[in-house]
Amino acid sequence: MSGGAFRVARIDLDERTVARRGADVEHERRVAIFDLIESNSFAPIGDHGGPYHLGLGVEESRLVFDVRREDGAAVGRVLLPLAGLRSVIRDYFTVCESYYEAIKHATPARIETLDHGRRALHDEGSVLLRERIADRIAVDHDTARRLFTLICVLHVRG
Repeated sequence: MSGGAFRVARIDLDERTVARRGADVEHERRVAIFDLIESNSFAPIGDHGGPYHLGLGVEESRLVFDVRREDGAAVGRVLLPLAGLRSVIRDYFTVCESYYEAIKHATPARIETLDHGRRALHDEGSVLLRERIADRIAVDHDTARRLFTLICVLHVRG
């Protein structure tokens, strides 16, 4: 749905919440943003349509979706407690670290196993995110996956 009114046309991460990123995380961030902009379905409940400019950040242990129109007019802010996502994010990071290390010298079977686990946790996180924002923003599965990736990037510390 890349050409419709219910889509994100631009996304910005609040870089103040991230100390620094490794090459793998920076690559994931770039790919997620590119893929999200190319194709997404993003519909704030009760709004007549965008396209939207989305700011993602973290404030006081809450995830912030700052939704605006392309001209800068505010659509609304969605604040989401991070408590329900933290364990999935932590598990996802643990598996990702193992996966990136395994790529360097593990057997193909080990890499495949870790990749399967990584994808399963990514799906779990995106489903949870989609459920938690469903009463405020409707997103499709692929959009939720890309947003979950970006939320994880916001949690990288050093």
